[in-house]
Amino acid sequence: MSLREDDDADEALGGDSGSSGSADRDGELARSDPEAKDTEETHGDDFEINEQSFEELRLDSGTIGDVQSTWIAFLQASESRETAGEAIYTAVFDAAPSFQALFKTPRAVMAVRFMNGLNQIVTTLEDPRKLKIVVETLGFQHMDREVTQPRLAIFRDAVLELLTVELGARWTERAHRGWLALFNYAGGSFIYVRHNYKDRLRILAASWAIANKTEDDGEEVSGEDEKHHDQSDQLQDTGAQEAERAEREKDTDHWGHDMSVPTNFNDMFIFNAAVMGFAKSTWMNEVLASFDTIVRHVSNSYRLHEECDVLSLRLAKYKGEIDLSTYKAVMLASLRSLCRDWNADHEVAWSWLWDNVERLIAALLGKPARMMRALDKLWSGLEDKDQDFLRTEVFQEFFSIAPTGQDFFKQSASRLNFIVDHVVSYTLDMYQQPKHVVEDLSALGLRHVGYGIPTEMVAPFCTAYIMVVRKLTDDEQTIDAFSWSLNLVSRILCRVISEGSTVVMRAINANSAKRLRKAVACAPRGKRAMWMLSVQVGTQSISPLMWAIETGSLDAAKAILVDLLTIRADRDRYYFGMDILFERHPDVVQRLCLDAPGLLSVLLDGLVWRSRLSENGMRRVNYYVKHLLLDGDGNFAQTLEWLVEHDDPKIICHPAIVMVSDIAWHKLAFKIFLSGKIWFLFTLLVFVVSQSVLNHLGEKEEASAADHLAMFVCRCFIYNFSLGQWIYYHVKHAYKDLRAGQVIRIARMVAPAYLQTWQDKASLALTILLLLMFAIEPILTCIPHMHENFPGSGIFTQLCPQADGSRFVYSLFSMGAMMMYFLLLIDLSVFSTRISAFVLMIIRVLSEVMLFLFALLFFLLAFACAVSTLEHANSDFSDIPQSGLSLLKVTLGMMGGGRFDRLEEDAALFVSVILYVIVTVVFLINMLVAQLNSEYQATYQDMVGFARLNRCKMVIESMPSVSKRRWEKVVQRLRLDEPCEFGEGDVGLAGGIQVFEPASANPTTKETIRRFGGSTSPAAQWPAEDAAHHAEETDRFERIERLIEKTMKRMSNGDRRKNGGGGSDGGSINNSSSFADESAFKSGSA
Repeated sequence: MSLREDDDADEALGGDSGSSGSADRDGELARSDPEAKDTEETHGDDFEINEQSFEELRLDSGTIGDVQSTWIAFLQASESRETAGEAIYTAVFDAAPSFQALFKTPRAVMAVRFMNGLNQIVTTLEDPRKLKIVVETLGFQHMDREVTQPRLAIFRDAVLELLTVELGARWTERAHRGWLALFNYAGGSFIYVRHNYKDRLRILAASWAIANKTEDDGEEVSGEDEKHHDQSDQLQDTGAQEAERAEREKDTDHWGHDMSVPTNFNDMFIFNAAVMGFAKSTWMNEVLASFDTIVRHVSNSYRLHEECDVLSLRLAKYKGEIDLSTYKAVMLASLRSLCRDWNADHEVAWSWLWDNVERLIAALLGKPARMMRALDKLWSGLEDKDQDFLRTEVFQEFFSIAPTGQDFFKQSASRLNFIVDHVVSYTLDMYQQPKHVVEDLSALGLRHVGYGIPTEMVAPFCTAYIMVVRKLTDDEQTIDAFSWSLNLVSRILCRVISEGSTVVMRAINANSAKRLRKAVACAPRGKRAMWMLSVQVGTQSISPLMWAIETGSLDAAKAILVDLLTIRADRDRYYFGMDILFERHPDVVQRLCLDAPGLLSVLLDGLVWRSRLSENGMRRVNYYVKHLLLDGDGNFAQTLEWLVEHDDPKIICHPAIVMVSDIAWHKLAFKIFLSGKIWFLFTLLVFVVSQSVLNHLGEKEEASAADHLAMFVCRCFIYNFSLGQWIYYHVKHAYKDLRAGQVIRIARMVAPAYLQTWQDKASLALTILLLLMFAIEPILTCIPHMHENFPGSGIFTQLCPQADGSRFVYSLFSMGAMMMYFLLLIDLSVFSTRISAFVLMIIRVLSEVMLFLFALLFFLLAFACAVSTLEHANSDFSDIPQSGLSLLKVTLGMMGGGRFDRLEEDAALFVSVILYVIVTVVFLINMLVAQLNSEYQATYQDMVGFARLNRCKMVIESMPSVSKRRWEKVVQRLRLDEPCEFGEGDVGLAGGIQVFEPASANPTTKETIRRFGGSTSPAAQWPAEDAAHHAEETDRFERIERLIEKTMKRMSNGDRRKNGGGGSDGGSINNSSSFADESAFKSGSA
């Protein structure tokens, strides 16, 4: 027997589709007469399928013995069970190749399932009750498929023919009739289960909706796995439910004891479990966390089986005893309390559901631990050469099974090895951390949706793995453990890819704006935005918009942004994707700045609406800047910070950003910035008085004591309040950055990251200069000697002989500090964008000035050294320093006329100076003028943008000082929650600020709001004219290109026919080759 019976039996008699057929059956043989089981003959009449009832199958002992003996003989005739399974697999698909499209499981795994399913049925023939349970479980697993008699007949006849051929003389008539009865019983049971359990499914769906207080649309849970274009709606609903389940799982280790009456199933279950004495059975938490998914997917055998498999792995982590029947008791008690219309039908339906789930879970209890140990032993025991063999052989086998797979795996060998290692780790981690692995696989599957890899590749990939593992070990338990885990991983991955492959994602993979517009054209108008912003499978989600940006599909990303930010309207409401866009991606501006700067203007343009009509020469404009101004918590958004880091002077001048920055500046940051600068101006004034006014009075011998005292007070103020403030500022920020590891390099030295701006560098220089001034302060030096006998003695004097050596150095530091003070004063230019733009222009051209000074220094040094080598009697050029100083005076026009006359006395010196003048004054200075003019012309267009960037920096620095109360008051005055009008009496959308601008400022001749008549239901699609409008504008040149291509092809084909070319044969060969590859791929994927 396999390590996993009920799971491996899934699809064993029809796989993903189920199968049934018309056949013959002896009624007395097939049904429940216990007295006749030993006397009833199993030969004579044709057997028929009984679809009207489902009872126990009782065969006479001789028939049972023949069936079981032929089965054993068939297994012994094969090399292994896997070989026997492959034979059954091949026989079925040779008889009906169309079956291959119905099976999604890898060939090797499917063959094992065929074997295990048949083996399980044959071995339970002697126990009719157990046989019925096994067959009912199989029918339950196939309930979401169309089990038909023709399909059953094909499957049955194919297997019987295989057994006849393989066994030869050992195949008896009684064995044939016994196998026939067995297949007909199973097939009829499948059909019976499917036809008679629909009512149970409807009851389950309705009562579950009541128990969870959710709206039920009254539709039964269909056994059909319906596929329709509204796939995204299903994903959103299912994803929301899965997300809620994930939130519940966070608290599943705690049983509630709230005495209030529970109103939903989870709370009621916890309450009843505590009351019934099962509060310590914490394994129920795992079942409860998965139960919602189990109930909602009862008709989907794949998802139900997958959920039960994962749940079994999670239960395997529980160390105590697990009695699944106790969960049923608590479950039924909870449902009875919540469903007022509970009756016997409900009891039967829920008992039936849990019995089937219990059988699926019970089949695995106790086995995952053994399988994990076996698989761990295999992987941990592999040597390096075995690991290398696994990595290389897997893809060789895969490419031989599915040659077209090479088109999807084009990465380097190291990347392919990385993939192999990850798959191996998943198979073991599935046993060790099932919940974590399921989350990772969901995320991985959604990424593969974006890669556009078809799910057909998963099946041959898994088959290749199993084939290679068989070469590494002969232990059947290890192979079963690996096959089962890999199968579960592949099922999860395929499901996620299948559910996530929406029409929008396919359009993004093709980077086609046209296809994307067609894809969203069929979306309900109420969910159109979510189709482009979220594809959710389970608790994992992927954003089509962000995926398009990350993968460089910018045409599709632009189409998404344009569609989201297009205002559409019917008679009842307006539809605008702004809110949902920023709720789903609050950092969308940052993402665009980093990955797609060209789309920033598209986003911002969509946030501005201008009326086509003007009123008294003014035009109504709505700026929908709520999410640019506020974040999700109601605080100031980081939009300006991201745009400042982006440093684009053009985008910062966009009207929407100008609106946001002006609001923040004028209503909030201006006062805080001004208050800070007033204090700075006051300290600067005190410093000027102290160092430039009173300093000269204090140096005079006749200075009064009042003058000395005033200078001392001013300097004390500077050292305490200015120097102290700057020390605190720099220590705080340096400690914060160094502790966080945020450092930069300045002149090969490590420095805290806050020193990136020139203002912080200048303030640090000022701090150092003030510290040096304080260290050698002449007044402090003279305090012990102020009453001694020297000129200018007295209180707080600085003229004592002991300070003579430091006063000059002190004056140098004072001069440097004064320059730093005035340099920091440049920040005041932010009050006027015009002045700020001029200052920024000066800073921009400083680089050109520095280049000029470097060139001037080079020529100055060169000519100074050159003229020093000449023999002459001119004292102005006696040595290199004197020559350099004289040449500099020549450049700056400071050389006197008499000195120029003396140059004529020495011809060589005179010629050298003339050459120097030509190089520096004529050439370099004019070059500087030309460079400054060129830089000015290049920067002039962005001058205002740079000024606004500077102002935004000040806003960002000032906003943390704004009190919460003041911020809330400003936001309240903006009334962002009130709708803005689109016209007189036309109440529009909230989230904007309405202003009036001159009608001539931005002429608008086209209405940007698209209005539609007809149905106003949010479930209705927008009329087709919406997409046709875009197609007419954008596809005109594409149609012309296609027409030209067709014409060129016709001309080329005509030339070939005239020349007797054989292009068709070549095409046939290519097509045949492609067909061969496709056939090999399909055979492998089966």
